[in-house]
Amino acid sequence: MGLAPGLKGANRTGRPFTGDFAGDLLFTTLAKLGLARGDYRAEAGDGLTLEGVRICNAVHCVPPQNKPTTSEIATCRRFLVATIERYAKARALLALGKIAHDSAIVALGGRPGKFRFAHGERHDIAGRVLVDSYHCSRYNTNTGVLTPEMFEAAVSAAKQAAGL
Repeated sequence: MGLAPGLKGANRTGRPFTGDFAGDLLFTTLAKLGLARGDYRAEAGDGLTLEGVRICNAVHCVPPQNKPTTSEIATCRRFLVATIERYAKARALLALGKIAHDSAIVALGGRPGKFRFAHGERHDIAGRVLVDSYHCSRYNTNTGVLTPEMFEAAVSAAKQAAGL
């Protein structure tokens, strides 16, 4: 679960994380762990398929300056709740960033203050596991906040929690 569609990524291509740097790291990691098949070429028609994984965002539309307001996050939560309900058998969620983490907690019926966001942290809530990761954005990777190894470890933890 990401933050929101990227202006040059999903908003342009129609597929989450496709067409921006975050997708490069996400889809490479998913493929490495057997959670995606095919070649990622940053376009929706590249033939890449996900294996046991679904991608969604905490915020439904591209927010101005990629910074959604509290009101936008709350308004969009119904879309997140609907997605979570649609995949009721999903045992694990991976939250990319604190906004996705907090929104997932609320969507699952919890209170964010009770579940601290921390990279690699695992939370049991509403019969599911929520794994936290820093967002796989270019900013986070360029500044060293998130390394490919750190990201792979978080995705692996979610994969294990999901029983995949």
